[in-house]
Order: sequence, then C-alpha cells, then structure tokens
Amino acid sequence: MFYRWNGRRPAHLLCRFLFAAALTLTSLSVFSADMNTWFREFKQSASDQTLYKLLWSLPKGGDLHHHLSGAGYSEWWYDIATRPEQNGGYRYYTKTRLLQCRGYGTNEYGPNPQNLLFRTIQASTYAALSDCEKQEYELLRDLDDNTRLAWLNSIRLDKAHEGRNEFFERHWQRLNELTSNPHIGAHILLKNMQAFAAEGLQYLETQVNVDRGITPQGELMSPQASLKVFTDMLASEAARKAGVTVRFQYALLRFLPHAEQHLRWMYDFVDQHRNLYVGINMVGREDNDKGYPLRFLSVLRDLRRQYPAINLAIHAGEVDEPNQHVKDTLLLGAQRIGHGLNTITDPDTLLLMRHGPYLIEINLISNRLLDYTEDYASHPFPEYLRTNIPVALTTDDRGMWDSTLTDEYYVAVKEFNLSWQELTGLARQSLKHSFLAEDDKQAALNAYEQRLRQFAETLARDGVSSLPQAAPKRRFICDYQPTLCHQG
Repeated sequence: MFYRWNGRRPAHLLCRFLFAAALTLTSLSVFSADMNTWFREFKQSASDQTLYKLLWSLPKGGDLHHHLSGAGYSEWWYDIATRPEQNGGYRYYTKTRLLQCRGYGTNEYGPNPQNLLFRTIQASTYAALSDCEKQEYELLRDLDDNTRLAWLNSIRLDKAHEGRNEFFERHWQRLNELTSNPHIGAHILLKNMQAFAAEGLQYLETQVNVDRGITPQGELMSPQASLKVFTDMLASEAARKAGVTVRFQYALLRFLPHAEQHLRWMYDFVDQHRNLYVGINMVGREDNDKGYPLRFLSVLRDLRRQYPAINLAIHAGEVDEPNQHVKDTLLLGAQRIGHGLNTITDPDTLLLMRHGPYLIEINLISNRLLDYTEDYASHPFPEYLRTNIPVALTTDDRGMWDSTLTDEYYVAVKEFNLSWQELTGLARQSLKHSFLAEDDKQAALNAYEQRLRQFAETLARDGVSSLPQAAPKRRFICDYQPTLCHQG
C-alpha cells in the first residue's frame, strides 16, 4: 500500500529524488574532472607563494588527530599563562637557574627532575618550595626578553638535534602545571578554533582530559568543574564566531601502571557525556612496551558488555621497527589508526585496510621531525592514498612543530604531486570517518561540498590573486620552504 504525502506518492518522489541525485553526481564528476585539469596546470606554473596561498584558503574538512596540550603555539602559552584575567587567576613561575638544591643523585627521569630549566609551576607549588629552590624560579611574566625567548623555544622543536626524546621527555615536563589549568586549556582550544577557521577547517576532534585539573590553591578540581570551563568557552560568542565544530576525545596514557583502571573510569565518563565526547584515544610512546595493544583487549571486551559502543581512535604503527601493533589495535575495536607508519610492513593488515572501513590519520610533519621517517620520500602516505586506504592529513602536536594544517597540505602536494581529486578527497575522508553523529556527519559533508564549489567558482571568476593572504608563516614552513618566507 502507498501512503500519500502532499498528494504525491512516495514512489514518485523517490524516482524524482534519484533522478536529481544522478544529475548532482554527474555535475560533481564534471566539476571534479575540470578542477583536476586546472590544478595540474596550475601546479606547473604557480610559484611557491601562490601555491601556498591557494592551499591556505582551500576548504578543509576536519583535523582528527589533535593533542590539545601539544597544539598551543609557544606565544599562546606565554600570553595566557601571564594573564590572570584569562587563566582563572593563576600565577606561574618557571625555573631559570640550577642551584642543585636537592643535592646529587636525584631522579632526573621522574615526574619532578631538579635539573630541567623552564619547568613551570603555579604559585601554590612555588610557596611550598625550600628557600633554596625558590631562588631557582622567576615569575613567568617578569622574564627578560632573552629568557622569555629561551622559554618559548623550550617547548617547540627549534634545533636540529632535537627529536623524539626532546619532545616526549622534555616539552611536557616543562609545561608541567600549565596543562593542569582548564582555563588555559580552554583558551588554547579557542585559539586553535580561530586559527583553524582562518585556514578553512570546519571540524576539530581534539583530546581533552578533565580529571587532573588543579585550582589556584593547589587542590584537585572535579572533572565536572574542569569540563564546565570548556563548555562555557564553547558557548561563548568568540567560539560561535569561529564557526568550527568541536568534539572531544578522552586520551589514555597507555603505558602507565594503572592504565586499565583509568580506562574503566574514562569509559564511564565518556558514556555520560556523549553530547561532547565522541570517543577514546590511546596515546604515549609506542616504543614503551608497557603500553602494548593487547594489554587492553580483555578490559575493552568487558566494558563492551556494560556500555553502548564507544568509538576508538588509537595510536599505532608510530615506531621504527616492523610489528603487528596496527593489526592488534584493530582487534581492540579501533575505527581509526593514528600514524600507522609501519602498516606498510604488514601485508595482511595492509590488505585488510584497503577500501575501509578504517582510516589512517597521517602526520607528515610529526613523523619527519621525530625521525620516524628519514625523509618525506620514505613516508608510506602516497602508497596508502593510492591503494585506496582511507587517509586524512592531521596536525598531531602542531604547537610544538610550529606548523599549521596548511603546512601539512603543502608538504603533501610538493612531495607527492597530489591531484585535485586526491587533495579534496582527504578532506572528505576526514569528515566521513569523523566520530560525529550520522546526521551531523552528513550535514558536515554537505557543507563541505558547498564550500568547495563556492571556492572553485571564486577561482574561476576572480583567480587565485583574489584569495586572502595567508597568516604569517610559522617556523616549520620557513625551514622547509625558505622561499615562502623571504621576499625579493
């Protein structure tokens, strides 16, 4: 039996819909083919500056692999940390002298090394120091220009000899209690939203933990109190004006002794906050074998007996040696793989990932700066892309690389000669494999296609010269392509 709606049979409406959809798909195919031809010719004649300008304004989809605590540029951290009106009323001190106050033989590899310059603490921690240790610290806001620059450089990879050990074992230890202030975290997120909006991003899936917040008095904040700081920011006019949709993941540092218990806690927390938290991630150095994937298999299976499904995006394959971590991570239930570098060494898993449903989050700049690849030519990204493994470009810890998402796109185009179809397909995959609810995901994909078509129409009508200038280039891209940063 047919049911009528507005006097028309649904079967007739379906036929009309399918016909319209077919016309739309045909139009999109012609549009894509035309842009492929245009972009190929454009790359052959465009200067580095013009190519970067195009990529800066290019509509982008989502950034799915984004560590919030690693995504703040050094000057953002300093600016917010030295402004009590922005940071919740906190004051911070940083270590600028080494007086060996605790003597010799102390644990320099633990959570509180005494011989690490620019380790930053809040006023309540400073007040509890010995008189000798207080002499090692200065108020962060009072640093002279040279010391301030050294502090800024201490939380980004700015020297040739710095790599993964500096990043994993020094940057976070220097930030220290700055990352325990949810007000700073919320402002870092807002600045990310504003900066991403300027380069065409529409969706951000970032890692936000709220169970380690500390009040100005040094007391532990409740997760709900910390989360409210973030939700208040997201409801602000500044956040709405940025126009970037944001969802959170909860991140598990997987090699810690009690990681299983923490996973149980966060599973329950995410389940209770599904309006904002869309998944769980597992992070931390993969060469620390205490965090091996199958450690969590029984716990996850137990949790899946108790809770509705929760999305998993897990770091795997970010190592030098071949192993089966990616395969084991898929067994855990992951829908997305962070990095996935050594998937190329596991043929069975590589075949499993072709055509989906799993996506690999590609971090070209991160993998190069941390020496997981010798050069960009050795990165497996083009092999994944061109054998139909879903991939998306992501920024990882962009604040510490001093880079942007446009930089990732620029490197990909310069190193691997991406076509227009490949370039825009990366954005589509990022939205298709996001953890947004299905209705929101489809709306995001539709919005992306509309933005992309408008962008192409602008190019056809007014040319690349009509596009806005990119923001001032950051350190990474100036080192990678000096011509972008030197006029004349």
